[in-house]
This record gives sequence, structure tokens and C-alpha cells, in this order.
Amino acid sequence: MGRPVTLFTGQWADLALQDLCEKARNFGYDGLELACWGDHFEVNKADQDYCDGRRELLSKYGLNVWAVSSHLVGQAVADRIDERHKSILPDYIWGDGDPDGVRKRAAEEIVKTAEAAKRLGVDVVNGFTGSPIWHLNYSFPPVSPSMIEDGYAEFARLWKPILDEYQSLGIRFALEVHPTEIAFDTVTAARALKVLDDHPAFGFNFDPSHFGYQGVDYLGFIYRFTDRIFHVHMKDVGWSPFPTQAGVFGGHTDFGDVRRYWDFRSLGRGNIDFEEIIRALNRIQYDGPLSVEWEDSGMDREHGAAEACQFVRSVDFPSTNRAFDASFDQ
Repeated sequence: MGRPVTLFTGQWADLALQDLCEKARNFGYDGLELACWGDHFEVNKADQDYCDGRRELLSKYGLNVWAVSSHLVGQAVADRIDERHKSILPDYIWGDGDPDGVRKRAAEEIVKTAEAAKRLGVDVVNGFTGSPIWHLNYSFPPVSPSMIEDGYAEFARLWKPILDEYQSLGIRFALEVHPTEIAFDTVTAARALKVLDDHPAFGFNFDPSHFGYQGVDYLGFIYRFTDRIFHVHMKDVGWSPFPTQAGVFGGHTDFGDVRRYWDFRSLGRGNIDFEEIIRALNRIQYDGPLSVEWEDSGMDREHGAAEACQFVRSVDFPSTNRAFDASFDQ
């Protein structure tokens, strides 16, 4: 039997969890990766009775849960807060919008998320961290090394106390390495780990779709961070073999715009080599869930989610400790 195949619920938060459970069962999934927005996993309500109720609801449809995800609130912990964040945060986190207050409340909520995850019976919280220096990514006017160093130091100051709490609870935080985050490729992921002194509660939610169009070696990332791959997102992306009107930076266009160089695709319809990813995950002995984060602006999502589940099952396979030619040694 292969790894469990789950569906990340973030792109389905407009649906009540019960409705999504029914769909996910019919699509063929083993479980859900519960987003901490919509009504899927509400941290401010997540006492033991609530968590038991979530488990019971999932079980009713033959589903399990291995991780919860707090991308939206996590983004606010180390970001430069502005009006964009109001649209993604709960009112009780946004408050009056004062940036320091928003960051403080977001940090508190991320700790509460770990506590809620423990009550739910999972040990991984996926999410974003935000970044105080993403806006400095392209170096003009010239960005001094000290500005970048100060940004990483600020990130560490904000996240180390959170990670200490995670460690005490036995929960791991898995950053989805992603543009706009403190880590968006292999080099910056290594730098984030270093500034956190290789904190044992900090690792990664591996998602190849955010690497491919950047030209980042996504297979190399798996081998570089063998013991830090806490969770895996299965998501595809396609990029053009020809020059386009809007390049890697997107040209302020919306997803699905034909002028873009790259766009997310339903699994198996983009450029990511998932067979090699599975082989790499086998080599590092990753046995956690393969969670479909379905995004494709050109496809009906229910068709895509069902198709993606079958794709993951078709591409996943177990590793072996036996060499194929071992019989010749008899």
C-alpha cells in the first residue's frame, strides 16, 4: 500500500467541511489536510470536544487527518503588515490593524494552533512564516548584506519562541517554501535553518510547484533537507518553452492569463517530474501523506481533484531493500 493521499482543503474553504468530506470520499482520498480557515479547523474553537468532533466527522466518511495548515495567520507573524493582510486574517487577529499588534496576535495564534493540533492528534502544522525582507528581493536600489542579515535576525527573533513552544508540545512546523516567504528556494531555506540554529521543530512542507518555474532544483531540495521534509504537497506547474509577455515575476497578471510564463496546473498536466520526486522520497524514507493542493485556473476543480487523486495513486510506489539482481547471488 502506498502513502496516504490527502486533499488540502484551503482551496475549498467556501464549502462546509461536511460537504467537502463527502466529495473527498467520492474523489477517492484517504484523508484531508485541514486548513485553519473556513469552518474546516477553527483554532479559536478547537477544544477537545471540537477536535473529537472533527475526527468523528472525518471518520464518518472514511477519512483521516495527518496535518493542519495555518498559512494565512502564519504569514502575518514576520511580514510587513498592510491592508492586504486584513482580507486573509480573522477579525480577532487583525484587530485595529496596528502592525505590531497584528504580528503579536498572529504569533499567539500559531502557538494555539500547535496546541489544537495536539488535541486533534496530529504532529505537523504546515504554513507560511511571512518575511520582513521579501520586498528587498530584487537588489535595486542596492541592498546591503546587513539589510538581509537584519531581516533574517528579525525572522529568528519572532519565530524561535514559537518553535520552542512547538518543541515542548511535540509538534513540528513545516514551512511551505514559497515566494513571499523567508525561504523561497534552497539557498534561502538553508539560511532560515541556520539563523534558527537548526531548531528541531522547524522543517519544510515540500511543494515542487514553487520551485520549478524559478529554475530551482526541486529534487536536490529533497536530498539537501532529508531530515527536514515533514510533509509533502503534490502540486504541478507548467511553464512556457517560449518567451512570453509576462515573465517569471508574473507581470501583475492574474493566474490563468495567457500572457503568463508560468501557471499552476492539475497534477500530471504540467512540467514537474513526479516519478523522480517519488523516487527521491523513497530514498529519504519519507512515509507521510502526499497531499494534493489542487490549483488550475483552466479546469473545473471537482474534475481536477478526482483526476489528481488518481494521478498520485498511479505515480506513487513503495521502495525496496532488495536489489533487482539479487537473485543472481543465490
